[in-house]
Amino acid sequence: MWFKNLLTYRLTQEVPFEPEALEAALASKPARPCASQELTTYGFVAPFGKGEDAPLVHVSGDFLLIAARKEERILPSSVVNDAVKEKIEEIETEQMRKVYKKERDQIKDEIIQAFLPRAFIRRSMIFAAIAPRLGLILVNSASAKRAEDLLSTLREVLGSLPVRPVTVKTAPSATMTEWVSQAAAQDFYVLDECELRDTHEDGGIVRCKRQDLKSDEIQLHLGTGKVVTQLALAWQDKLSFVLDDKTVIKRLKFEELLQEQAEQDGGEEAQQQFDASFLLMMMTFTEFLPALFEALGGEEIPQGV
Repeated sequence: MWFKNLLTYRLTQEVPFEPEALEAALASKPARPCASQELTTYGFVAPFGKGEDAPLVHVSGDFLLIAARKEERILPSSVVNDAVKEKIEEIETEQMRKVYKKERDQIKDEIIQAFLPRAFIRRSMIFAAIAPRLGLILVNSASAKRAEDLLSTLREVLGSLPVRPVTVKTAPSATMTEWVSQAAAQDFYVLDECELRDTHEDGGIVRCKRQDLKSDEIQLHLGTGKVVTQLALAWQDKLSFVLDDKTVIKRLKFEELLQEQAEQDGGEEAQQQFDASFLLMMMTFTEFLPALFEALGGEEIPQGV
């Protein structure tokens, strides 16, 4: 249980998140298969384990872990469009009349309904960790849309969820540019990958991998006005990641030292391993995230919150 991406959300009011009450709320909207005429379903699943008795809320120390599953029928638009075109040509040929938009839309709806039961099904899961004492919800995704799907469904079953994305006082691109041109904040280390963008309209993009970012070539790009919009970083000796200009944390990698510690703490059983890695990950985030927010100029708290 190691998150690979991270979107951070700040609770703007205190929410108790009692495990029993949260379990009951999630159980009111369980994940389920798509019915024959449904395009998609969304609901909560046990983050670890299978079967009816598996809890929907995993509790470890002060932290909670939940998971949601989306199931959707895959109906390629090209297949639908070809079938619509074929049907329209058939009508126009046999009945010698023009098919207009309203009828065309009706034909498309009928074809979709006919094709849905035979469509392939795709399932995807997303995890979120809740840290009530920190006032944070952490979503294991780099997609704001996927994260919002989970949060809006959580809001639906809870009745309310006062939460907003974490923002910082200084533009991340300005901070990352300074780190590449000068030096990173304490405990942070610039690695060998970045993305540079020209700030002018229709400006160019330079992507660098396995490069010395202190080299004259990179510094020349910065000197011409480009800014860093993605940067590979390490924090202490515990994790590495890529940070972008929207404060999205991607490609999280926990160093072997932490993974080995989780293996030792968890023993041989899979569930204990899961619990140990989750708890160690969250304890690491408890140190890492405040340090990152501070290094980026401090967390911005909107007026009135």
